[in-house]
Amino acid sequence: MQPIWWEEGKVVLIDQSKLPHRQENITCSTYQEVGDAIREMRVRGAPAIGVAAAFGFVLAAREYENLPAGLFSQKLRKVATFLSATRPTAVNLFWALRKMQMVVAEYIGDDPHIITNELEKAALKLAEEDRDNNRRIGELGLSLVCPNARILTHCNAGALATAGYGTALGVIRAAQGAGRLERVYVDETRPLLQGARLTAYELVKEGIPVTLITDNMAGYVLQQGMVDLVMVGADRIAANGDVANKIGTYSLAVLAWVNNIPFYVVAPTSSFDFQLATGAHIPIEEREAHEVTHFLGQSTAPAGVDVFNPSFDITQAEYITAIITEVGILAPPLKVGIEKLGEVVAGE
Repeated sequence: MQPIWWEEGKVVLIDQSKLPHRQENITCSTYQEVGDAIREMRVRGAPAIGVAAAFGFVLAAREYENLPAGLFSQKLRKVATFLSATRPTAVNLFWALRKMQMVVAEYIGDDPHIITNELEKAALKLAEEDRDNNRRIGELGLSLVCPNARILTHCNAGALATAGYGTALGVIRAAQGAGRLERVYVDETRPLLQGARLTAYELVKEGIPVTLITDNMAGYVLQQGMVDLVMVGADRIAANGDVANKIGTYSLAVLAWVNNIPFYVVAPTSSFDFQLATGAHIPIEEREAHEVTHFLGQSTAPAGVDVFNPSFDITQAEYITAIITEVGILAPPLKVGIEKLGEVVAGE
């Protein structure tokens, strides 16, 4: 399943807000439309919104490529600011936009048409590398999966959250292919049900054994020994190994720790923020109240009730058994491994 692609000079996305009942595509011809799709979570998942933003940047370059070189660069700086503001937590968004701005800087002074062509190549390469990295993550993560594994996952870290294949679900797909997987337990992931609507959808579609549970059943499932390991994605990883991921991840990590069950974070190197010392510095997006007070368009709470709706939480490094990336598996002390990883990434 490929949730995002470049087609005839436009960005095409699977509209994830319509799943699982309908699979519809959105075609974006402007960077503003891409920004709206990210903000409204019609495309979501840290790697996926990074790829979407890169393609949105190309659309802007196409729009402005007939301007003088100086004005062209000025416009693109404003576009980067606009796209950066769509969602604050997932660092892949900012990483992808930095990659695109580096292309502009490399070809500064050249004809804007030339720069635009190079930006398109860069965005296509970024999407291809994300898919390749996810498959590599799956291969490496397979070493941590026991025979007849029962895996619990939260939210959606699958093909829909990336350019294809998935991070946590990439490992699960690899385990299924190797004959090591018995069953996947999926938290529904309130309030927008990404686990129920998206992860369960992907797994059912591929014939992978899956059982859907509500978020507040996870503790019981872990306590009863029904799960061998937990695997989740990540939206941002700090230098000390603290992880920002979909709200509810922290609770799941603590429950896994109490029940002596391995808790693995699965993410590409683009999800690391080497400049942030700890997770305390990660900005947490808060979303609109109606996501909590309504379900399928119907009110489920009294009118006027106060709502707190953070989209992410922070899981401290001490609760994480290991972090699986495309370049290797980081084991505690995570800070040491991340520091070495930062050196590798900086040298690329």
